[in-house]
Amino acid sequence: MLPRILSQLDPRRRSAPANITSERIRPEAAFFAIGDIHGCTAHLNQLFGLLDEVAYGNETCVFLGDYIDRGPQSREVLLQLYELSQSRPDRVICLMGNHERMLLNFIDDPAGTGLGWLRNGGVATLTSFGIEVPEDAIHSGAAVDLARQLEDALPKGLQEWLRVLPKHWSTGNMHCVHAAMSPNRPPEDQRGAVLLWGHPDFLSKPRTDGNIIVHGHTVVRRANLTGDRIALDTGAYLTGRLTAAHIMPGECRFIEARS
Repeated sequence: MLPRILSQLDPRRRSAPANITSERIRPEAAFFAIGDIHGCTAHLNQLFGLLDEVAYGNETCVFLGDYIDRGPQSREVLLQLYELSQSRPDRVICLMGNHERMLLNFIDDPAGTGLGWLRNGGVATLTSFGIEVPEDAIHSGAAVDLARQLEDALPKGLQEWLRVLPKHWSTGNMHCVHAAMSPNRPPEDQRGAVLLWGHPDFLSKPRTDGNIIVHGHTVVRRANLTGDRIALDTGAYLTGRLTAAHIMPGECRFIEARS
């Protein structure tokens, strides 16, 4: 069933959470950006309910990547987002995160470049698909068989969807990515690795072009607007808090689901 934020709603706003106002926030239209989920289905469903309460009814929902690993329900999160994106491709944007990239690397080269995924949360994802992972999988050569089992367990179409997830989405001067944008390059001239993994100057060097980057990847205690960055990864699998931003011309509202 679609969350009501992706259905037709009464256009009147239902509630007014705390907000940040700034004339620098200039999207073309209101949208939601959702931080790193990391296999936390209950938090995602709770967040959908909270977004329903404030939605105008025509917002695009932009998910910032890292849907899998570390939390216990990666399979459920992937299936939910896949189904939403297929049913409402005009309203649901799922960006690729570095953890989705690591999963694909594991499928492509499980005994080589993809092996590190097992050290970075991949075991939790395999377990969520009902795949038993030996304790010595990294050293025993079991990774090739695990990759085969994962491919077999992925529902039809899901791997293909993961492979073509975009790395950025923009509206007005707002640019949504998983990890970062280089402050030394314009938004349209960014390296894919930076969008997925970060940039050494991203958190310290301000932009000079008036653009604002909406991102996850780097865990923060509370979602915030700092300079030209809106940070939304509040570490759901560690803190029990999953955060979204409702971004409209002139304002940004943070909405938090918590256990």
